[in-house]
Amino acid sequence: MTVTIHRLDHETPEIIAALADLLRDCVAAGASVGFMQALDPADARVFWRTAIAAALAGERTLMIARLDDRVIGTAQMIPATMPNQPHRADIAKVLVSPEARRRGVGGALMQACEVEALRQGRWLLTLDTVINSAGEALYTALGWQRAGPIPDYALMPDGSLCTTMFMWKRLT
Repeated sequence: MTVTIHRLDHETPEIIAALADLLRDCVAAGASVGFMQALDPADARVFWRTAIAAALAGERTLMIARLDDRVIGTAQMIPATMPNQPHRADIAKVLVSPEARRRGVGGALMQACEVEALRQGRWLLTLDTVINSAGEALYTALGWQRAGPIPDYALMPDGSLCTTMFMWKRLT
């Protein structure tokens, strides 16, 4: 399995459709990424059009993981915009296709985001994830530190409340 990671630098109907399908698949598999089960395809496309527009405007970096020509993962690095935080960025919407998980795709996406963050002078990264999730295990294995949990912070796609763990990583 040869996975390639690249920074998104243009928008096409095909990439929007692929990212929308990826988002819907991940939400259907239980990923808590801001959306509920039975995510409407049109809503997923609107989300990605907005995210891609922000990426093309330089407001975030959107990484894509591909296996051959198929999109199997994505992650975003969003620089903090406040004047007192020029060194910080958030990692968001780390998604890996359910059938491609546990094969290094998430780690490769995170590494690509870290490289880009350093390129932009962002050496402190933050993220949030569901406590005791595969995501938390991945981030911990990649050297992320736990800042602390917040109970009942968000809803899982099925509507149940979940505790969210905030995490951080200082890049060197």
